[in-house]
Amino acid sequence: MNAVVIFAPSPVLTVTVEGREGAADVHMHAGGQGVWQARMVQALGASVTMCCVLTGETGQVLGHLVGDEGIEVLAVRRSGRGAAYLHDRRGGERIHLAEAQGDPLSRHDLDELYDLTLRAGLGANVIILSGPAGDHVVPADVYRRLAADLRATGRLVIADLSGERLTAALRGRVNVVKVSDEELLADARITENSIEQIVHAMYVLREEGAGTVIISRAERPMLMLSNGTLSEVHVPTMQIADPHGAGDSLTAGVAATLASGGTIEEAVALGAAAGALNVTRHGLGTGRAETVRTLRDLVSIYPMTDFPAITQSLTPDQLAQRVKDR
Repeated sequence: MNAVVIFAPSPVLTVTVEGREGAADVHMHAGGQGVWQARMVQALGASVTMCCVLTGETGQVLGHLVGDEGIEVLAVRRSGRGAAYLHDRRGGERIHLAEAQGDPLSRHDLDELYDLTLRAGLGANVIILSGPAGDHVVPADVYRRLAADLRATGRLVIADLSGERLTAALRGRVNVVKVSDEELLADARITENSIEQIVHAMYVLREEGAGTVIISRAERPMLMLSNGTLSEVHVPTMQIADPHGAGDSLTAGVAATLASGGTIEEAVALGAAAGALNVTRHGLGTGRAETVRTLRDLVSIYPMTDFPAITQSLTPDQLAQRVKDR
């Protein structure tokens, strides 16, 4: 069994206008973090189930679009306003025209979604906790509860989150955390984008409840802290068609590999390759598995043995106090 379940509370209906032969060419797709992850997990050969809420008219369309891609959907269906955005790319750049984050989930909606996710998670190897379209759609504490309950059943949990949702998931404890350096800055976990501060933040994330910590850094080498070893992950630099979705492809590659019994090093190598391929494409969370696996053979992981050990400057008590202060 190599099953992956994705907690994707509010998928997004994406409408993009492009130009072709002087006329508007309108594209409609399912999007959002969980959808992009599910798309890549499926492309890499793992079975994937997405647990979500489908709201109103946009939700009806999303259900069909995701299902047509062959992704299994377990959904709570409700009335109201769903998440959607409209982009114009006729000039080559992505121009944001309109966005709706969707209505917050009611207590009943949350209970139903929680039940769906637990039920699906019990039949899976790996569960990805992904974020909603808007900040107020899902209470952050749901992520703590899900992480704790899924770990209690022996499931492997990956958190691809930031902000309050990341902090909450860490309190529930997770096997893997993936976060970008930009998200660390936005969350004030670092004050400048230096490798010293990033490494410090990685050790703090581990103390807060992460087993393995993965930091993506755009075109720079990724960083990984796993089993006490700090490593740098190098992947060939690709020409960028669209940088969006690369981090989600990375998470998907990690999940697909761990679900099939691979090591964390194998998982990060495949994830790095999936992210690198995704930036060469306009379709988010897309790419052929054979190309990803070819790129994977070019990924190198180097232990940072010469890097000043950040933990040598912080005692366990100091790290614990840093966690307490957050």
